[in-house]
Amino acid sequence: MATAFTLVEEGRSFDIQADVSGSEVRIDPTVVEQLLGWALKPEGLCRGDVCVAVRDRDALVVGGGIDLAALATVLGRPLALEAGEGVAAIGTASADQSARLASLEAPDFTLPDLEGKLHSLSEHRGKKVLLIAYASW
Repeated sequence: MATAFTLVEEGRSFDIQADVSGSEVRIDPTVVEQLLGWALKPEGLCRGDVCVAVRDRDALVVGGGIDLAALATVLGRPLALEAGEGVAAIGTASADQSARLASLEAPDFTLPDLEGKLHSLSEHRGKKVLLIAYASW
């Protein structure tokens, strides 16, 4: 039975319908393709020219839906799942995270100043930038 479910991936949040049974979550393959870009093909899971081999297709596709935990495992990405609350977050693969750290380039973000004017880190590419963060805890 399809229920409302929130899937978070790469900073984006999607409200979808998913089949939830205990701690198992299954998502329609067309939703996986439309939202995450991964299509299930005979050669495996493919996004553009990149395909990832699926060794155990029966574990990935259950009852016509793609098992979310198996999807994360195949893609080599961490998964934080709270099926009972209807929410899951798929993290970044460790290889991708390592490449980003090795590049020493900070991801872009936008924050307001004290007057409310928005400033993006990308506006200062090529310049030295000092960031100061404060937390009261």
